[in-house]
Amino acid sequence: MTQFKILIAIFPMLILTSSLDATLKTDKITLKGNMIVEYKQVPNSVNTFSEIFSEGILYGRLRTNIFLWDWQGNTGTDNKALGVGASLIYKTAPLSGLSATLGMYTSQNPSFFREDIADLGNLKAGKDTLSRSDTTLTGNYGMSVVAQSYLQYNISKISIFAGRQLFESVFTASNDTKMIPNTFEGISASIKDVDKTDIKLAYFTKQKLRDHTVSHDVLAYGDWTNNDDSAANKNLTVEKIGNNNALFIVAITNNSLQNLKLNLSYMSVVDVVSNATFESHYSIPITSEWTIVPALRYMKQFDNLNSDTNVASLKNDTHIGYKNPTSLDSSLLALRLDVKSDAFLARIGYSNIADKADIIAPWRGFPTGGFTRAMAQYNWYANTKTYMIRAGYDFSKAKIIPGFSIMARYAIEDFDDAKDGVQADSNIIHIDARQNVTKNLEAKIRVGLVTADDSILMSDGISYKSDVSYNEYRFELNYFF
Repeated sequence: MTQFKILIAIFPMLILTSSLDATLKTDKITLKGNMIVEYKQVPNSVNTFSEIFSEGILYGRLRTNIFLWDWQGNTGTDNKALGVGASLIYKTAPLSGLSATLGMYTSQNPSFFREDIADLGNLKAGKDTLSRSDTTLTGNYGMSVVAQSYLQYNISKISIFAGRQLFESVFTASNDTKMIPNTFEGISASIKDVDKTDIKLAYFTKQKLRDHTVSHDVLAYGDWTNNDDSAANKNLTVEKIGNNNALFIVAITNNSLQNLKLNLSYMSVVDVVSNATFESHYSIPITSEWTIVPALRYMKQFDNLNSDTNVASLKNDTHIGYKNPTSLDSSLLALRLDVKSDAFLARIGYSNIADKADIIAPWRGFPTGGFTRAMAQYNWYANTKTYMIRAGYDFSKAKIIPGFSIMARYAIEDFDDAKDGVQADSNIIHIDARQNVTKNLEAKIRVGLVTADDSILMSDGISYKSDVSYNEYRFELNYFF
């Protein structure tokens, strides 16, 4: 772990040399804590065809991601990865409401800090810095891809997007925490004509995960060229559900009542699975500086497949312990309570998955995200309860350390011991420290420490569940121009 010690030594120097807010805000963009990029500066409407390109705007980004995965238990092989790359996103100026966006991304893997081709299957978090399929096939590391390519049409308060695009919802996310975002192909719309109500619609026929250079089915699982997301249901193979599935989403967010935010979302992959989700957040001012915010999320997953084979578990090795292994029906309840001021946030979270099927979510919109999920954790297996506490402090907003913020969370994951295919109970400590170095440059360290129970017997009464304890370290730099 010599490399990590070097990073730890560098980070305090970044703290001492910075002078800006912790949330990166350049002249063109704002980088949010969840790595979503919001565009502050967008092209103005033009009147002639020649101005479409001359008045467009180019957004540039250089980035580096380093990953170290140190297994502490008896499960896997230590691994490392480094992605060095860039993105160029160009938005044309709108003419009569019509514009276009093109986003080109590259991630390269220097030879001094990467796994051998034969060991690519051991990669964990760092796998998204390259395409394992392409590297195995060609022997060349790194990947370059057009991750965004869409037309946009605006009329009144309606925006329509057609092509390869980002789409944020309770089910889907760009999840741009590595080198290249998760994107979808199809058509979507954002409608804001209704007072204090946002409506989002989407119909996607393809998905491109972060470590892929070509698109694939939105759900069907297969090799590294298919939907091989780590949260994919491995029973829903191309042979079982085909490779022409489509993902349909409706999301309605309403803020009509003071301090109350409501969201109702629906997702469907016809003939396979559907999901209806309700979410509410209610802000209660306590003083002029402090607010408490209780929140609730309820998911109901519906089985459309009517399978005659086992599909309830996300893993295809065993369905021991599942009450109805051929059904995808399930549900999830998540609760949280925030206590916050301008610079401070404390959170208590709880989630409980019904003792039915695992929740299907291979689109990077994590079912327990924002409530109990910690970095790299998948806690939506059937009959799983998670308890989480979190605290964060923005030293910049408190005018103590310019540009610096830190967040830590502790989660207890209580999995079902009777289910052989579900991992052992685990405790997680997760720490994020973020520092703005200049107006355009952000540095971030992320640490995840997982301790798993190594004494849980399997159903055979002889063997034990794998000890999945590990330490994970990440370091990231983002520079926007």
